[in-house]
Amino acid sequence: MTGSIGTGALLALMSTALCAQGGVTVATQVNQVPDRDGAYYAGPEVMAPRMVSTVLALYPSEHANRDAQGMTVLAMLIDAKGAPQHIQVLHTHGDGFDQSAIAAVQHSTFEPGRLGNKPVPVWIDVRVVFHADHSNAIPQVLITERDLPPPDESKLEDKHHKPLSYTPPFPIHTVDADFADPFAKHPYVQVAVVTVLVSETGLPKEVRVSRGLGFGLDEKAAAAVWHYRFLPATSKGSPVAARWDVLVPFSKF
Repeated sequence: MTGSIGTGALLALMSTALCAQGGVTVATQVNQVPDRDGAYYAGPEVMAPRMVSTVLALYPSEHANRDAQGMTVLAMLIDAKGAPQHIQVLHTHGDGFDQSAIAAVQHSTFEPGRLGNKPVPVWIDVRVVFHADHSNAIPQVLITERDLPPPDESKLEDKHHKPLSYTPPFPIHTVDADFADPFAKHPYVQVAVVTVLVSETGLPKEVRVSRGLGFGLDEKAAAAVWHYRFLPATSKGSPVAARWDVLVPFSKF
């Protein structure tokens, strides 16, 4: 989850409010913009990078006498030339495993993400799952943080195709709350409800769990929602602050 580790990105799919015939409509033209460092997230206009040549992660020799299974998750920027940069550990399985995962990713090759036909730097996460049989692990690209398209007109108009006097906030950038356990054979999904106060600029201002799950999941759900970005609510065509309930799913094992 790159947004949770201080990239400072303020990503949005820019939608312009236009006055028309006494009402307000929201243009659905998508314009994904980079963060302040020029990097993107996968979304409706940005194709995610993909791994084209995979180097396996070796099971650390210092754990040869143990059956330690688990996973390392890495965040990284794949630059416009396909090179991994700014590699950071999001989920650790211990230093030996993490270093093996990093080495595998550094020696793998990627096709860069694209904005249209143009290669651009894009944030991704990579999961490396280590098994108890000590087999070499295969790095897998994950998309856990993404830009979303703005709402279609049906959510902004009444049945007579007139602009609504009030529209709620709509999420346009989301962050997954946690990483699923790769060893769970029969997961079932539980959902936390997080109430967020969305400012006039589309940023979360207050976040609280209104229906929690316990077991430390509530804190993870709230932390994820702090990194959401929204198209703000509107009242009579003007952006306003509004509260909104976000459903945050978890795979419970």
